Amino acid sequence: MKYFIIAGEASGDLHGSNLIKGLKAADPGCTVRCWGGDLMKEAGGELVSHYKDTAVMGFFEVFLKLGKIFGNLKKCKQDILAFNPDVVVLIDYPGFNFRIAKFAKNKGFRVFYYIAPKIWAWKESRGKRLQMYVDKLFIIFPFEVDYFKRRWNIDAVYRGNPLLDSVEQNPYMKESKESFCNRISSESGQDFNSDESFVALLAGSRRSEIKYTLPRMLDVIKNFPERKFLLAAAPSVPVDYYNKVIDRHFKKAGGRPSDFCLPIIYGQTYPIMKHSDAAIINSGTASLEAALIGVPQVVCYEASYVSYIIAKALVNIKKLKYISLANLIAGKFIFKELLQYESSSENLTAELHRLLEDKAYTDAMKKDYTEVHRMLGGGGASVEVARAMAEELNNQN
Repeated sequence: MKYFIIAGEASGDLHGSNLIKGLKAADPGCTVRCWGGDLMKEAGGELVSHYKDTAVMGFFEVFLKLGKIFGNLKKCKQDILAFNPDVVVLIDYPGFNFRIAKFAKNKGFRVFYYIAPKIWAWKESRGKRLQMYVDKLFIIFPFEVDYFKRRWNIDAVYRGNPLLDSVEQNPYMKESKESFCNRISSESGQDFNSDESFVALLAGSRRSEIKYTLPRMLDVIKNFPERKFLLAAAPSVPVDYYNKVIDRHFKKAGGRPSDFCLPIIYGQTYPIMKHSDAAIINSGTASLEAALIGVPQVVCYEASYVSYIIAKALVNIKKLKYISLANLIAGKFIFKELLQYESSSENLTAELHRLLEDKAYTDAMKKDYTEVHRMLGGGGASVEVARAMAEELNNQN
């Protein structure tokens, strides 16, 4: 079979790479062409376009880059026609992928959607597009089975959450803190000591997120001189951009402190979280990964004023009490979410103190993490989803 897979951001690249590995196992003779990232390419996909060249987030930011977005859509449609796949597989990224779904369906291609758009949170009317343009929906959260059946009469396929595999199969998850420090010291040329207390910072995977979130995190660092903060960098964001945000922030504050140190580390997100005593995380896939790894966390989120106002108006506030995936799955606040104006350095500092000093608080958090893990089911999700996709295609032939 020929699969054309589209992922538009770092988390989609991760899930897409695991899916490709599963497809290679379930359908050994398959050919995969993809719009995604380095991980999908490494997994065996023929990478046509990298998500770092296409990803745009935020309503105002999208408006400013409409020309680029429409150009990418045209290029993608032409690529699908030329490849002539047996199925187009869309991974999350709804703003772009819904347009491709309509095009592909109207051209007679089978359309699978893997990792459903979170329409239970906002833009619920998108369910109509799923009904019209998607042949089979594959989901990664157990509560979505009931939602899609009850609200949209869609028989969605749930085979577990692929993040379980991503975490458990990471080669560094069994590494000791001492080995981690020695390895990172050797790779970076900086000094990391296993006796130090680390705090992980994850400021998001897009520049528009980092622009607003990272400065809040920088303000927190000075309040914890006895801790070493590690910035887990997004693969699509160059180090120059992080330094630009840091320099701009300290310029406003009167200059960078002489003792300021924030290692910017690529490709080590999981081990950084594993060996940290706490984490400050921009809401997203990383907050669920932190829960699966077991690091106490606080989630913060900030966007441009225009984007925040529009999002607040569109989000289904009556139904959505949480923005973080682990909290959503648990149905309660396992950890605190500080959004927009609440995401101040004062609030983040206070919560980080609690994460680092209140053992009863973090023990309860970790107990809830265990329940989230149980609710997600066992491993092997990517292989099972790939097998379900291959079976679905074979049944139609």
